[in-house]
Parts: sequence; C-alpha cells; structure tokens
Amino acid sequence: MSSSGYRPQSVSEVLARGIVSLAKYIESPRTDAQLLLSSVLGRDRAWLVAHSDSFLSRPQSERFGELCEKRATGMPIAYIVGTAGFYGREFVVNDKVLVPRPESEVLVDDLLAYLRTRLDPAFPKQLLTVLDIGTGSGAIACTLAAELAAVTVEGVDISLAALKVAEHNARRFNVFAKCKFRFGDLASGIGDRHFDAIVANLPYIPTAAIPKRPDPLSFEPHEALDGGPDGLALYRRLLPTLPPLLKPGALVLLEAAPPTIAGLFEIARASFPNDEIAVVRDLSGLERYVRVLTAK
Repeated sequence: MSSSGYRPQSVSEVLARGIVSLAKYIESPRTDAQLLLSSVLGRDRAWLVAHSDSFLSRPQSERFGELCEKRATGMPIAYIVGTAGFYGREFVVNDKVLVPRPESEVLVDDLLAYLRTRLDPAFPKQLLTVLDIGTGSGAIACTLAAELAAVTVEGVDISLAALKVAEHNARRFNVFAKCKFRFGDLASGIGDRHFDAIVANLPYIPTAAIPKRPDPLSFEPHEALDGGPDGLALYRRLLPTLPPLLKPGALVLLEAAPPTIAGLFEIARASFPNDEIAVVRDLSGLERYVRVLTAK
C-alpha cells in the first residue's frame, strides 16, 4: 500500500465493487457498471473483459465511484456519460433532451424504406424533404440525413437548449448542411412549403402519470414528457395543421405508447379521413406509432 493509503485496484475489482453498489437500486447492475467504467477509461466493454487485470489510477477509481452514486439515484446512464446509442451512432445528449429510444428505430426503418420508394432514377439530383417536429437531440433528423443522401430534414423544437444539442449532433455526423433546425411551436411558421414526410415525437404522457424519482424518466425534461391531461394535448393541436403541409402520397409518422395510441389513432383519423391509417408495433410487440399514408 502506498503512503497515501490507496491500494491500486484492478478492472475486475472495481467492477465488482460497482456491481455491488448498484445492485440494490438498478435492475442491470453489471451492464451499468461496465458502461460507467468504460466511460471513465475511454475504452469499450470488450476491452474491460480483455484487460480485467489492468489497474486503475486513484482518480479513475474515485471517478467511477462518483458515477455509480449518480446512477444509484436513478439518473439515466446517457445523462451520466453524455451519449446515447441510436441506429448505430452515439448521439450527444444532456438533461435538456429526451434520451433517444431504441423503440424509435423501427419508425426510422419505416421512414427510410418509404423515402427510398419516392426516389425517381430519372432525377438523380432529386431531394426529398422531411419535417421532424419535436426534434429534441436531432437523433431522427441526423439519422435520416446520414442514411439517405437524397434527403434534407427540417427539425423544429420549442426548446432552444434542445436545438443546440441537435445542431451539435448534426455537425458531429457531418450532416449539418442537410439538416436545418429552428425554434418553433409545432408546425407553425412552415408557410406554404410541402414535405414528402412528417415525423413527430411529441410529449404523450398524461400529466398525472409522469413518474417521480428515482424513476429514470423523472430526470428527463418535463416539457418533453407532459402531454396534458390525457397525454394527447399537443397532438390534438398538431394534427389538423398537417394536411396542407404534405405532398400527394406523403407519409406521416406519429410516435406515442400503448396507453395513448388508440386516442392518437382517432385524432389522426379525424384529420386524415380519406387516407390510409394504421398503428405499428415496435420490436417488443408494443403499439408504438400511428402511420398515415396520404392519397396520391
């Protein structure tokens, strides 16, 4: 032991300590401890396994302990390490934006597949346009721009702090020229422009149902969760404004969750009475979003 009283600990020892400290608070203590230690060391989880006998410095060990304490309060891993994975990319996030959900990747798959059907080989310079309402971290907007060359995305959010995160991510993935982010209330200020697709992930949790700590959701921005008394207040405002913004045969995707999806479906049907409307499930089999395909 050194004169300071600190005994160097190996990766495996520190991980074991972290797992024990998290086990009484977190459902996945091993995975979470690995993610936190990976963040401290700047290494991936595979490295931790391959170098389990490597030693940590005292600052590294202490930093890991601090992060475990934060996680034990319920704070999402993404806010602690500053990034969240989505569609194969690591997006920068903070507590001003929702953590991107893997459930939303099915929606992105759907949207990309649809946009590819809109491409006309006779027009190689064709650009498709997408409106992303409630863009948050820009995860969906940046993913679309990165995955499909022939698309431009306009992301709108009422949070200036969120827009700063979205712009940072667009630069991070070299799609800033294809993504335009602006401050706005839902679809206001669009003017007479028309889009090939519109996607919206608005607050959809009823006010009374918003979780309290230590639930991880309680750490996310309240204004990005609170959908009003029945969870659909913002969608109820948005849907009637969308038909004039769409090109013929356009696609609209509206994300929600099982408790509110039926109500959202009815609101969509009222605004798109003559169009094809369906509820789509995510990979877990849960009803995740309403899909509207307008007439050509």
